[in-house]
Amino acid sequence: MLLTLTTTHRPATDLGYLLHKNPSRLHRIEVAFGEAFVVYPEANEERCTAALIVDVDTVGLVRKRDGMTLEQYVNDRPYAASSFLSVAMVKAFGTALAGRSKDRPELVNVPLPLELRLTGVPCRGGEVILRQLFEPLGYEVEARQLPLDPQFPQWGGSRYFDVTLRATKTVHDALSHIYVLVPVLDSAKHYWVGDDEVEKLLRHGEGWLAAHPHRSAIARRYLKNKKQLVREAVERLTLQDEEEEDEKQEQKTEEEAVIEKKVGLNEQRMQRVHETLKQHKAESVVDLGCGEGRLLRDLMKDRSFSRLAGMDVSTRALEIAREKLHVDNLPSRIAERLKLMQGSLTYRDKRLNEYDAATAVEVIEHLDEPRLAAFERVILGETRPRLLIVTTPNVEYNVRFESLPSGKMRHRDHRFEWTRAEFRAWAERIASTYGYTFEWQPVGPVDEEVGPPTQMGVFVRGAR
Repeated sequence: MLLTLTTTHRPATDLGYLLHKNPSRLHRIEVAFGEAFVVYPEANEERCTAALIVDVDTVGLVRKRDGMTLEQYVNDRPYAASSFLSVAMVKAFGTALAGRSKDRPELVNVPLPLELRLTGVPCRGGEVILRQLFEPLGYEVEARQLPLDPQFPQWGGSRYFDVTLRATKTVHDALSHIYVLVPVLDSAKHYWVGDDEVEKLLRHGEGWLAAHPHRSAIARRYLKNKKQLVREAVERLTLQDEEEEDEKQEQKTEEEAVIEKKVGLNEQRMQRVHETLKQHKAESVVDLGCGEGRLLRDLMKDRSFSRLAGMDVSTRALEIAREKLHVDNLPSRIAERLKLMQGSLTYRDKRLNEYDAATAVEVIEHLDEPRLAAFERVILGETRPRLLIVTTPNVEYNVRFESLPSGKMRHRDHRFEWTRAEFRAWAERIASTYGYTFEWQPVGPVDEEVGPPTQMGVFVRGAR
């Protein structure tokens, strides 16, 4: 089996420091099921490729087992990317997987342009599953299905794929993704799955698995459907995700409010969103990432909205919203119009289908690339509200905030802040993909040079 890792980072040979393997040498590693080799087919300033080759000793494996069957001799284990590859990666690239580099520690957290190639990936579910696993992590996926038998093309394709993944990632993250997801794609872990496998999954999935839209399926496959282990893993991933969101929520409102206070921007945002909902005759509205319920407070005063809901992943934010909206003291006829619910914007949720309009006010900039892609797919691709309103900062306006240091974003948890052109490009792309029309609108005072402080996108569902 073969895994190659290529970068065009300059100098590309920095890859050797990150993998802790000298490009000028052949590296041989003994593993319990055979041997592995790390070689560099190319290594220069412009381009460097490291290849991990795993040679499985099938005869040796059979001798270690009790009883003999034909399947033990005739199988795909020497060739298919499987859990054998993951074990070999730990042996060969253990330092990189641990996020360390002795000689160049400053490189560990630097995203590099990477291309990873895997040969003979067994994939239950085909190319769709491949894309569902890797695309939310920000990879461009190229998959070539291998024929069942090249001599008989009429037999069709096999369950094996040659896969190429391209993205700008840290080497540590890329290897962690491969380590976890290759056994998920395969159906046969070669070793016993016990309690320690949960720890391995959480350790190598740290920083990305909790936010993955298919984390439950990943845990289920990785742990070979052992219900108790899967339940434990999913519960710990959910708790991890909620704790991170709670911490972010406590900082979000305070920091952004201080920076934007002078222009009263939050009030103007809420007013424009309210007006736009009215303009499009929305009757039921769900506020995605509702936080402490600021928008809901305004909408509750308007009787034209028959049903309102706020969804947030942070349980703490929902508690605050409940207090500020005085939910427990509302008259029953008003309380019946409002629902607060805990949930993620990146997972399909049938409860969202009950509302004809959705809002995401200052939300998308808090989503990293995988979560943003999941948000697009879940909200516009699956939930498909008639109307979606999105607001986000206009980064060009940041120079007008005296309290904001040059080059800094408005909040430390913002994963990006877009220019007007960048927001339009994103919005037009997803509108076209999912059958919506898009209109860009300014929010706040419009500066002739840098535009408004906030930009708003209005998506209206059309025919598909």
